Amino acid sequence: MDFHKEKKEAVLKELNTTLNGLSKKEASERLEKYGANKLKETYKISILKTFLNQFKSFLVIILIIAAVISALIGEFIDGSIILAIVILNAILGLIQEYKAEKSIQALKKLEAAKARVIRGDIETEILAENLVPGDIVILEAGNKVPADCRLLEVTNFKVEESALTGESKAVSKMVETVDKDSLADQKNMVFSGTLVVRGKAKVVVVKTGMGTEIGKIASLVQEIKKEETPLQKKLNHVAKFLGVAVIAIALVVFLLGGLFGIKLIEIFLASISLAVAAVPEGLPAVVTISLAFGVKRMVSKNALMKKLSAVETLGTTQVICCDKTGTLTKNEMTVTDIYVNRHNVNVEKDKFLFKNIEYPSSKLDMLLRIAASCNNALLDGKIGDPTELALLAVAKKVGFTKEERIDEIPFEAENKYMATFHKDKLVFVKGAPEIILEKCKSINLEGRKMFLTGTERQNILEENERMARNALRVLGFAYSTTGKMEDLVFVGLMGMIDPPREGVKEALALCKRAGIKVVMITGDHKLTAMAIGRELGFTGKCVTGEELVKMSDEELREVSMFARVNPEHKVKILNAYKEIGVVAAMTGDGVNDAPALKRADIGIAMGITGTDVSKEAADMVLLDDNFTSIVNAVEEGRGIYDNIKKFVGYLISSNLGEVLVVFLAIILNFGLPLNAIQLLWMNLVTDGLPALALSEEPKEMSTMLRKPRSQKEKIITRNNLWRMLFIAAVMTAGTLFVFKLYGQTAAFTTLVLLQMFNVLNYKSEKSVLNSLFNNKWLILAILSSVVLQIAIIYTPVNSFFRVDPLSFVQWLVILGVSASVLVLEEIRKVFVSLE
Repeated sequence: MDFHKEKKEAVLKELNTTLNGLSKKEASERLEKYGANKLKETYKISILKTFLNQFKSFLVIILIIAAVISALIGEFIDGSIILAIVILNAILGLIQEYKAEKSIQALKKLEAAKARVIRGDIETEILAENLVPGDIVILEAGNKVPADCRLLEVTNFKVEESALTGESKAVSKMVETVDKDSLADQKNMVFSGTLVVRGKAKVVVVKTGMGTEIGKIASLVQEIKKEETPLQKKLNHVAKFLGVAVIAIALVVFLLGGLFGIKLIEIFLASISLAVAAVPEGLPAVVTISLAFGVKRMVSKNALMKKLSAVETLGTTQVICCDKTGTLTKNEMTVTDIYVNRHNVNVEKDKFLFKNIEYPSSKLDMLLRIAASCNNALLDGKIGDPTELALLAVAKKVGFTKEERIDEIPFEAENKYMATFHKDKLVFVKGAPEIILEKCKSINLEGRKMFLTGTERQNILEENERMARNALRVLGFAYSTTGKMEDLVFVGLMGMIDPPREGVKEALALCKRAGIKVVMITGDHKLTAMAIGRELGFTGKCVTGEELVKMSDEELREVSMFARVNPEHKVKILNAYKEIGVVAAMTGDGVNDAPALKRADIGIAMGITGTDVSKEAADMVLLDDNFTSIVNAVEEGRGIYDNIKKFVGYLISSNLGEVLVVFLAIILNFGLPLNAIQLLWMNLVTDGLPALALSEEPKEMSTMLRKPRSQKEKIITRNNLWRMLFIAAVMTAGTLFVFKLYGQTAAFTTLVLLQMFNVLNYKSEKSVLNSLFNNKWLILAILSSVVLQIAIIYTPVNSFFRVDPLSFVQWLVILGVSASVLVLEEIRKVFVSLE
């Protein structure tokens, strides 16, 4: 059936549904028949492909060829063991990359889209993937269309269809039939993946999943795109640089070893093995795992990161521009004050009190009718905006419910009002008091319509300011009986309390200590913003949207509270900071917040109240809409970056030690301190597990007591490099000392243990003694590596590795020398800070 060519009644008949929606039983049966409303994943993780990718390295290929040649010329055991270790390394690499890929895929599934449907004549919210043909869906501004649908009812409805048609301009929709077949011309249809930018509509689902238009287009099928984060790119650059340097050193080792009479195949294998072991090729995979695991920890703290790269940016955040309502406050509105008939009325439980005397509810009738009818929330199930839910709750106290609606002007941030049109030319309007007052010529006083004088206007505005000073969100209410917005009659004001969230004040203080500026942004009255701001600890003046457009960027950067702000004002505030290179985060929940969210270095959408459009534009979604979760995420982001620096430092300093040991031993004509098998084995037991375990290191106490790092900061700073060189020098001296004293087995074991002590160095730039046992995974990794090393010395495999059992005295010397790298680094930390 061509649904766009048929009348809505015929479409409903074809789909065997009604405006009351499907029953739960019918919906369940159809879900079984049609399948889930989702696109098939085109990306699959191939274990075989990932495994084979481990052998792409030029050095590894040379090593395999050399091992095969070695076996062919009689060194069969050496060649076989080298191949076995290369395969074990590849398996370890496969496990790391597979975990990283699975982690990224898991993150894609955390943010499940929802849809508002009517089933069994009850409006409810379900997962979008459970939609079926015949479902009746309610769409409004900010929603992402969850399936292909035919329009049944529309109110000022516009949809942005660029994802499908390429047309960036929003398209007005209608209910009437359309004869044209082009998607762009089907004005009575909406398609999966497109975005509602204005108005409201009731639609019926006609196609789901792969049957939708977007499901038919291969280029738009969902897929996981592998993109490198800026940090991974930096590390790849570091790895390539180290690779070139190590290959050059390996070449020198090979040439000098040959000159000094070392067996050619032996020195060739050792040189190639040194290069393979010393290049930290696993760094990008370890970084991906570290970032992915960090993102999982963030989810447990109610912050969902949509991109791994955003985790890096979080740690550099210098300014957080934050919406007040729902993020700094609870967004649990309760009407406490009413101004009507020139009277201040308090709302307490089921009573309305004027000067502590019960106020007749009949005198509130028109105000409460407007509150109930000019409203899109649903009290049953608490679906909708908390402000509207509060209005429904107070109207319900005296029995008012929604009246049948003919048309609607939806609330938009630019207009700051909403209007609904009803039978008998009745219009109900609510919005910002000053905006409503501007539109009114009359006032309703106890049922009598009277001219709204200048004095009366001033009294109402003063009452508005009184409520605002008490931290109340205030709305004005009006009506018209002519069907025209020009004939509005003012009725009264309602003030709602929205208390600050628990823990927000402490989180704001933590931001201050961490060198992060917080800017509060709200659409509320200036006095309301100031009252809440002062309670939370904000200082300085509060600026309105009208005032900020006249201010310079420099002046804007001095302000920490903004009121009566429109979405375009948010972009101006952001630009003031970005102009001077400040890393800024911005929160938002509405359709019109999308430009600011995209412009921000970290766009933060609200998971509960946020629209699909805002979530689409954001880098991060707050699952609980709580400011404290932003601060937790920033702290986690800093901790993740710190840990990445730790395992990068550990890997490079340890690998540098290995290179210098072999290089200097050859230069000094000491002979070969480590053979090829030992070098590869060392790479296997000291690189993977300890580095991964460092990524799980708990955050340090000082994480949020320092200023944000610069985005331009290199992963290996000058101080980091000096630290690596110092540690590598200690490791080299210790290993060569033991080599000259006891030979190759002792040198081999010393270098392994030196790296185990070195991993403890990188737990912190402060003394490690206070945090020695706070990471169980690191302790397990160290114990595993030590046990494996002991196993190859004291079991029959020792002949394959060309090692001999060590005496008790030798072990004492080895442990003493190995511990020196920790002891000397602890002394250095006391006297020379490299932070």
